[in-house]
Amino acid sequence: MKREVYLDHAATTPLHPAVREVMLPYLGEKFGNPSSFHSIGKIVKDDVDTARARIAEILHARPDEILFTSGGTESDNLAILGYARKNQQEGKHLITTTIEHHAVLEAMIHLEKKEGFEVTYLEPDREGLISVDQVEKVLREDTILVSIMYANNEIGTIMPIADMGNMIQKWRDEHKRPFLKFHTDACQTPEYLDLDVEKLHVDMLTLNGSKMYGPKGMGLLYLKRGIKLQPLQFGGSQERALRPGTEHVAGIMGMAKSLELAQANREEESVRLAKLRDAFIEGIQSRISKTRLNGHPTKRLPNNVNISIMDIEGEAMILYLDAEGVYASTGSACTSASLDPSHVILALGLPYEVAHGSIRFSLGASTTEEDLAYVLEVLPPLVEKLRSISPVRVDEKYFV
Repeated sequence: MKREVYLDHAATTPLHPAVREVMLPYLGEKFGNPSSFHSIGKIVKDDVDTARARIAEILHARPDEILFTSGGTESDNLAILGYARKNQQEGKHLITTTIEHHAVLEAMIHLEKKEGFEVTYLEPDREGLISVDQVEKVLREDTILVSIMYANNEIGTIMPIADMGNMIQKWRDEHKRPFLKFHTDACQTPEYLDLDVEKLHVDMLTLNGSKMYGPKGMGLLYLKRGIKLQPLQFGGSQERALRPGTEHVAGIMGMAKSLELAQANREEESVRLAKLRDAFIEGIQSRISKTRLNGHPTKRLPNNVNISIMDIEGEAMILYLDAEGVYASTGSACTSASLDPSHVILALGLPYEVAHGSIRFSLGASTTEEDLAYVLEVLPPLVEKLRSISPVRVDEKYFV
């Protein structure tokens, strides 16, 4: 019997029932504008302040260091464009990696091509890791910003962000370069990794509600006290005038609840999903020949399975899986309309044929052993069918 199996949690997650319950009053009776100078607005403002304080406590930050945005993309853009433009008199050198989310990469490319900045793009090793030494070697007196993601959204590799942050902090102090700052996109991590900004030694951190069973169209930027940004838009004084506009109150309340739930359950859920993940990887590779696991084998998110299946076309496989009720992706949802191969897989030093055959299965709270057993039942015959009509034959050296 056909069943539905959602394995695209890295793209978005369903709204948690407890989050929905928290949001509903602000879509009804609690409709006030937090900026209004009357009791209806004041009630809502107090609730927003409470949500901000709860989030700050989870991140070990201060409430005034939490800025609410429309999502991960806006937070990344505000951090990178806002900081670079505001502080360019201190230097115009930026550092990032070739496997960042496009919200980071496109902002960097814009600054490089249109505004005269110089960007160093660090290349990962074959397992998607960037080392602390790589970052340290390219730091310069005119470097003002380093932006490296906490965990990769496509291949799940976890970066040594705390060690990087510690090194950057020491380098900054030794070279007396207070304007050197460290930003990380942590959108994929709330359910699995520690978000203590003090332990991570980060100056800015991006989160996205829709990746942690919270509301879509809701994000935040942790901005360490004292850091100055140039706003990307102008209007009122909301969010310290760095993100003006009437607050998305229901989204703010929902994001606070979803972050609270994610961090409370992360250790237990990480263990559960890592066990399912490893069994699923073994199941695929034992049933299907000519496959390659993309990303680090152990330093990876517990819910991420990115597999290149040789001699097939990934988009075709996604359509065949969809017909069987299995929902996965070939990479980032933000570029799913493009037929270009994954820039992340290519950055691992793999050819286009391998990148085109990559599939990302991202597990989540609803994933069961039975779900994955069903996928392992329908996947091998689909691979056989696609290989029978494929003109592609990948060299065996890329299978491992």
